[in-house]
Amino acid sequence: MASKTKIYIVLELLDGGELFDKIAAKGRLKEDEARTYFQQLINAVDYCHSRGVYHRDLKPENLLLDSNSVLKVSDFGLSTYSQKDDELLHTACGTPHYVAPEVIHNRGYAGSTSDIWSCGVILFVLMAGFLPFDGPTHMALFRKIIKAEFSCPSWFPPQAKALLKRILDPNPRTRIKIPELLKDEWFKKGYKPTCFSEEEDLSLDDVAVAFNESNKNLGTEKKVKPVHINAFEFISRSQSFNLDNLLEMQTDEVQQETCFTSQCPANEIMCKIEEAAKPLGFIVQKKNYKMKLQGDHNGRKGHLSVATEVFEVAPSVHMVELRKTGGDTLEFHKFFKIFSSGLQDIVWHTEGKK
Repeated sequence: MASKTKIYIVLELLDGGELFDKIAAKGRLKEDEARTYFQQLINAVDYCHSRGVYHRDLKPENLLLDSNSVLKVSDFGLSTYSQKDDELLHTACGTPHYVAPEVIHNRGYAGSTSDIWSCGVILFVLMAGFLPFDGPTHMALFRKIIKAEFSCPSWFPPQAKALLKRILDPNPRTRIKIPELLKDEWFKKGYKPTCFSEEEDLSLDDVAVAFNESNKNLGTEKKVKPVHINAFEFISRSQSFNLDNLLEMQTDEVQQETCFTSQCPANEIMCKIEEAAKPLGFIVQKKNYKMKLQGDHNGRKGHLSVATEVFEVAPSVHMVELRKTGGDTLEFHKFFKIFSSGLQDIVWHTEGKK
């Protein structure tokens, strides 16, 4: 969160420590406890993947617990954002014992399937108390990982063994995917699907009110013109110094947040956005040159919602910012391709880029 002069970083306190500490102290976990943590992990990873985020360093040390043993995924330092499900990643990263075979091969890998492999290693560690793959050197370790050379302890139930075989499949193409995993009989026992609430659309106004930095009526006052942003703010919000690239209507590379410039009046811009959104089944709310577009379809991760705001860069130039605030990333991509075609006549193109 940020105001015009301050940045606020609010972190959740997780006093349950690392999941790794629990394993180190107790050894292997009971089957039901291990399954519960694994279910929470898959929920979290599925949520990230639905938004195009791939962690790439999943391990017990990066899984934190709150006081109620609710699992939280942390340390996204090696994570990446990918806009296409089938896009291959090429950066070899992760912790050796948890890394997938295709990452070791270094010929490109899908972030979703490599994360699933790491989840499988974590499940094995939770139930066994030791790693499925180990070796005196990295080369020896990698040889075992590439061939998926591991054996389950005798106390593993048959259904858990069968699931692990499908997760720790050295072939990423045949490795089990999350939708299939959610249907697995062993996984489903005691499973409680997570209902992700839609994110609140926090704005600068909300932050200012929360920290008492504004006048008493700031949250309700009507603005007669859009917020003015200076050159520094404009550049920091822009995706490129080239104005032509702020909104490329024909590209497949749609971000979760995007912006464009327009020479049209602010009210005309807002009307045009509303006209483009309503036929697509979106409810439009407007206030102080901000808009919230709320989809009527309950998708994979709830209703798709998009926040927009019009800023004044100069008396005759406005910048429009659009940001996905709820719903599935892939659904946002599909929406945006149709939605953006209705905005062509208000987007400012420099000469030669009509």
